[in-house]
Amino acid sequence: MRAEAATSGGPERVLPLLTARALDEGGALATAIPGFAPRPAQQRLGVAIAEAMADREALIAEAGTGTGKTYAYLVPALLSGQRVIVSTGTKALQDQLYHRDLPKVREALGLGLRTALLKGRSNYLCLQRTELAKGTPVFSGREQIAQFGRIVAWGKRTRRGDLAEVADLPEDSPIRGLVSSTVENCLGSECPFWQDCFVVKARAEAQAADLVVINHHLLLADLAIKEEGFGEILPGASTFVLDEAHQLPELAAQFFGESVSARMLIDLSRDATGACAKVTGSLATVSPAVRELETAIRQLRLHCEGLPQRGTRALLLGHHAEMPDRLRALAAAMAGLADVAEGLKEAAPEFAAVLARLMLFQTRLRHWAEGVPGLLEVEAKAEPTTDDEEGDDNDHRAAHGEVRWFELSQRGFALSVTPLDVAGPLRRYREQSKAAWIFTSATLAVGADLGHIAWKLGLDAPRTLLQPSPFDWPAQALAYFPSGLPEPSARDYTERVVTAVRPVLEASKGRAFLLFTSHRALREAATLLEGGPWPLFVQGSAPRLQLIERFRASGNGVLLGAASFWEGVDVAGDALSVVVIDKLPFAAPDDPVLEARLEAVRRRGGNPFLAEQVPAAAIALKQGVGRLIRRHEDRGVLVLCDPRLLTKPYGRLFMASLPPLTRTRALADVQAFFAATHEATAAAIAGEAADDR
Repeated sequence: MRAEAATSGGPERVLPLLTARALDEGGALATAIPGFAPRPAQQRLGVAIAEAMADREALIAEAGTGTGKTYAYLVPALLSGQRVIVSTGTKALQDQLYHRDLPKVREALGLGLRTALLKGRSNYLCLQRTELAKGTPVFSGREQIAQFGRIVAWGKRTRRGDLAEVADLPEDSPIRGLVSSTVENCLGSECPFWQDCFVVKARAEAQAADLVVINHHLLLADLAIKEEGFGEILPGASTFVLDEAHQLPELAAQFFGESVSARMLIDLSRDATGACAKVTGSLATVSPAVRELETAIRQLRLHCEGLPQRGTRALLLGHHAEMPDRLRALAAAMAGLADVAEGLKEAAPEFAAVLARLMLFQTRLRHWAEGVPGLLEVEAKAEPTTDDEEGDDNDHRAAHGEVRWFELSQRGFALSVTPLDVAGPLRRYREQSKAAWIFTSATLAVGADLGHIAWKLGLDAPRTLLQPSPFDWPAQALAYFPSGLPEPSARDYTERVVTAVRPVLEASKGRAFLLFTSHRALREAATLLEGGPWPLFVQGSAPRLQLIERFRASGNGVLLGAASFWEGVDVAGDALSVVVIDKLPFAAPDDPVLEARLEAVRRRGGNPFLAEQVPAAAIALKQGVGRLIRRHEDRGVLVLCDPRLLTKPYGRLFMASLPPLTRTRALADVQAFFAATHEATAAAIAGEAADDR
C-alpha cells in the first residue's frame, strides 16, 4: 500500500483547492452554517477525497470521531460536477445524511444540484401487495390490524411511499413484508399499479440525479445483480463514497451468497393463496399444494430441535436420521406447488411471479445440497474426503471457496451458502466502474495499519489517510482497567465484572452503557443490577431506538446492550459518561462462516487468530469505545474489564488501536475524575444562574 498525504506533490487541481476553501475559515460552510467551525483534520480529509476523485483512484480514510467526515466528503462530491453515489451503513444514517446534512451543505455552497434518496424496494409501499393483503386474513392480533390500517391511510397521502414515514412502525414488523415487494414477487410492468409504483418513481429520480444517497444493502444488491433492472442506476457514477465502510466485507458476504428460508417459503405460499382471488376456482387446486409445503416446512423445523442456532450443513444432516427425508419432502412440496403455478401462470401474472420465485428457491436448495449423495437427486461434484474430521462441508469450502450452513429462528430456518472471500467480486466491479472509490469510517485501522481492510476489500495499492480524532482524549476521558478480575472463561466472570463496575456507577451517578459480547452475560448482569438506584434499560425489553431515547431522557440511566449497541448509537452530553466493555469482542468460534474462514487461512499457511480474529475484534472494540466521547465538551470513563488486554501479547495491538486515553488501575482515579466533573458542572450552572440575575 502507498500512503499519500492530502497535500502531497503533483499538479495542483481545482477540486482539492475548492474543497479546502469551502471548509476553511471564512469559507462557504463557516459563513452559511451556524455553529460550523473549521477543523484542520476535516480539511485534510476533504482534500484527500477531492484528490482521489480527481484521479479516479481508491482511497481508504479512517477519520476518528469528531473529524466531521460527512461534510468532508459532501463538499467535494457536490463541487465536483460529477455524478456521485454516497452509500451509508444504515438506513437511519442514510435518512440523516439526506434530510439534514446534505441540504445544509448544498445550500451553503449555493448549488442547485439534483439529489435523490434511494432505498431497497422493501422500504417502499407496494400498492399491489397492499391491495392483495386487504382481502387475505393474514394478520395475527389487533396490533397488526391497527398497523395495517395506519399504513393504508398513510398510503393515500404519501408522495414518496417510504415506510420510514409511518410513525411507530417497527423495523421488524411482519406487516412490512405484506405491504412491500421483493425482486422475486414484484410483477414488474405487468402490475396494475405500475404507473403509480413508488419504487419506479424513486429509481427514476435517482437516474436523473447528480448525487444519490443509498445504503450498503442496496449497493451490494446491485453488485450481486439481485435487483432486476437496477443496474441502470449505479453505472455512470464517477465517484462512490462508502461511509461506515468497515461494515462492507461482512455485508458483501451476505449479498454474494444465497439462502432459502422458512420465512421466504411461507411468504410465497401466502402469495400463492392470495393470487387465487384473481382466478376463479383456483383455490381448490392451490390449497392442497400450499398445505403440503407448509407441512414440509414445519416437519423440517421440528427435526432441527436440539441443534445450536447456527451450524454447518454436516451438523444439520447428521443431527437426525430422517433429516435427508425431510429435505427431500421439502423439495417435493416445492415442486408440487410449482406444477400448480405452472398450470395457472397464463391466467394471472401473480401465479407467474410465484412460479419464478419457486424456481429460484429450488435452485438455491439444490446448490445448498450439492455434493451430498442421494439428497435432492444432485450428483456429488467433488471426490469424498478421506478425513472424517473435515467432512463434506470442508471439502466444498476448499473446492468452491464457500461454506454451506444453517441458521434457526424460533419457528423457522435458513439454509445458506456464503462465499469465504468477497475481495474478488468487489475488485471486479470497482475496476469495471472506472470510478473513484472512497472508503471511510471512524474504525478501519488495526493499530495504525489499514492493510487488513484493504485486503478484505480487494484493494492492492489504495491511497490511505489516517486522521485521528481531534478530541483531547487524555483530558476528556479516562481508561480504567479494574484489577483482580479473572480470565473471561471463569464461571463467575460476569458477576465479578458487575462487582467491579458498581463503584464506577456510584461515582458517575449512573449515566452508563454496559456493552456485552453475549446475550447470556447481558441477561446475567441485568439480573445482578436489578433494584439498583439507577433506571435500568435492557436490550430486548423495548425497540432499540425507544430504549436509547428513554435512556437519554432519564439523565442517570444504565443501559445494557449487546452487538447492535456497539455502533451507530450517538448519545452526546451528560446522559452518557461511562462505557463498560466486559470482554474483547471476538466472534463466536463456532460460527460456521468464521470457522470456514479460519480454515481457509490455515490452508494458506497463515495464522487464523492473528489474520482474522484479532483484526475483526480490534475494529469492533473501537466501535464500542467510540460511544463514549461524541463532541468536544464530553467527558467520560471507559471501563475495560478483560484482563487479556494487559496480559496477552496481542493485547498491545488492541491498545494501539484505541485513542490515547489516560490509563489507570486505581478506582480512586475514577472517583476523582467524576468528582472534578461534578464540581465543574456545578460551577457552570452557578455561573449561568449568576448571568441570568
